[in-house]
Amino acid sequence: MKYYLYILQTVFNTLYCGITPDLKKRYKAHLEGRGAKYTKSHKPKCIVYIDILEDKSTALKEEYRIKKTLSRTKKLELIEQNKDKTKKILNDLMIN
Repeated sequence: MKYYLYILQTVFNTLYCGITPDLKKRYKAHLEGRGAKYTKSHKPKCIVYIDILEDKSTALKEEYRIKKTLSRTKKLELIEQNKDKTKKILNDLMIN
């Protein structure tokens, strides 16, 4: 089963990284304050990065790498380098 790894930008300009098998459903939950403790108090503004991974294990490893080893600057570089890919996935999923 494929998993989406995503990064949200919040209204406070912070970044939140997560994984899910159903990105549309998970994003809606974040917007409604049900997605995660962090996004309850830091409302999401938009999805700024998406990667599609082959399984949950791979997605968890990549999420850990992004959260624990990348600085904010490196995360922003990753987002910038993949903005066209992210836009295409968002359009395909009819999100945003």
